[in-house]
Amino acid sequence: MRPTRSLARPLAAALLAGLLAAPIALDAQGSGTTARHNVRSRSLAIRNATIVDGNGTPARGPADILIVNDTIAQIVWLDQNPARNTAARRVAADAEIDATGKFVLPGLINAHAHLQRGRAGYPQPYEYTLKLWLASGITTFREVGSDSVSGLLSLRAAERAGTAMSPRVYAYLRPGSARTPAQARERVRAAKAQGADGLKLAGLDRDILMAILDEAKQQGLRVAHHVGVEETTAWDDIAGGTTTIEHWYGIPDAAIPSGRQSFPSDYDYNDETDRFRWAGRLWREADPALLDSVLKSMVRANVGWVPTLDIYEASRDLQRAQTQPWFRDYLHPALEEYFKPDPSNHGSYFIGWSSTDETYWKENYQIWFRALRRYEELGGTIACGDDAGFIYQLYGFGLIREMELHQEAGFHPLKVIQHCTGNAARLLGEENRLGRVRAGWKADLIVVDGNPLEDFKVLYPGGTTRIVNGQSQPTLGIEWTIKGGMPYHGPTLMREVKEIVDQARAQRSSGNREN
Repeated sequence: MRPTRSLARPLAAALLAGLLAAPIALDAQGSGTTARHNVRSRSLAIRNATIVDGNGTPARGPADILIVNDTIAQIVWLDQNPARNTAARRVAADAEIDATGKFVLPGLINAHAHLQRGRAGYPQPYEYTLKLWLASGITTFREVGSDSVSGLLSLRAAERAGTAMSPRVYAYLRPGSARTPAQARERVRAAKAQGADGLKLAGLDRDILMAILDEAKQQGLRVAHHVGVEETTAWDDIAGGTTTIEHWYGIPDAAIPSGRQSFPSDYDYNDETDRFRWAGRLWREADPALLDSVLKSMVRANVGWVPTLDIYEASRDLQRAQTQPWFRDYLHPALEEYFKPDPSNHGSYFIGWSSTDETYWKENYQIWFRALRRYEELGGTIACGDDAGFIYQLYGFGLIREMELHQEAGFHPLKVIQHCTGNAARLLGEENRLGRVRAGWKADLIVVDGNPLEDFKVLYPGGTTRIVNGQSQPTLGIEWTIKGGMPYHGPTLMREVKEIVDQARAQRSSGNREN
């Protein structure tokens, strides 16, 4: 393994570079002015919108949505006949967005996100990641494993103060290693004192896990658990009351009658080729009847599931993962370096990956899909997270791909949107203020140029193309992301992201790693 290269810029100067804003300027122009990027108005109207709420119900429209400060103040349902929508029926506002022919959704919630200050020993500014998230319609993220806790908490403070261009931040901290249950409880209390919104767990023995889960309940902390291949399985999460199981490890494991997957004698979990190769053969060993019992028990115990389908997609189609078109303009060189096959970088294990491996993983996905559908049929709560920054998934783009994979799994587009909005808000404990297009809720919204119920590709930054009257017509993607009433223009954000990437590439070409 090559030694880790030190990050070139001091943390205090780099973490929030480009994010801290000047005091927010209010739009002093008269009623009816067009909304401006990163400029807050006292009131903002989104006009003629077709609304998809985050509760799984069908689209409705047209409507005017009035935002006052950071809250949805009013939704006025208009007549299908525009001639009958008199001025008396229209809400007045200082600024407006014309959503005619467009769809408005709740802001997307990334329930499994990683905010990294660097990759492969190279610096990567927070500004890059946060703007990609906003341009992808992400207005809230649950951070479950940052490489800088102090940087994450500093960003959260700035976001809550309204001085950072960032989605809402929920910081799930790792409590640290513990040798005894008593020490584990101390680690939980320390995380709470540090300001954790929740805990992220992985790689724990049963006695340590159960102590953490019990103490987390006492401290009012929610828990996200990446089970891994370890002593515990989903049965332990069910017994201990874990908030969410991340990915899928632990669920099929709990349904293997023998209690353990049939690993070969030379298997080494720390060898990532072994780890991911045999993970692709796990679901097929789960007994269907026992698996159904696991899923029913998860639902009864209110254990949610954040599957992160996108992050394993390279396992079933490596070429697709390595050649995503947005890499050309938007892949930061630090992330590009990290994505190179290298045993020292987690997730860069695709050396010698075979067609046989991909075939097993294709089958793996089909069984996984069926388990997800069954879990939701039973009443379980599924949310969306992309785990981007690993395994060829780019921030923001990964969550849109996650939505496509939820659809591939068999969920109706309305349910997919619910997974990424209302359901995710529920798992955060914020279902009374986030994840819905509803009066009184926070004004976290996205305005989409196109119909996502027809094609989720219209959500990708930069949009997609469609045929209109025999001609190719581009869409804008998510035209506006509105977080807490602040409008961010999607195309403008992506131009800014490209500038960051271009500058970093130029600096790398010149031999300067500081960016």
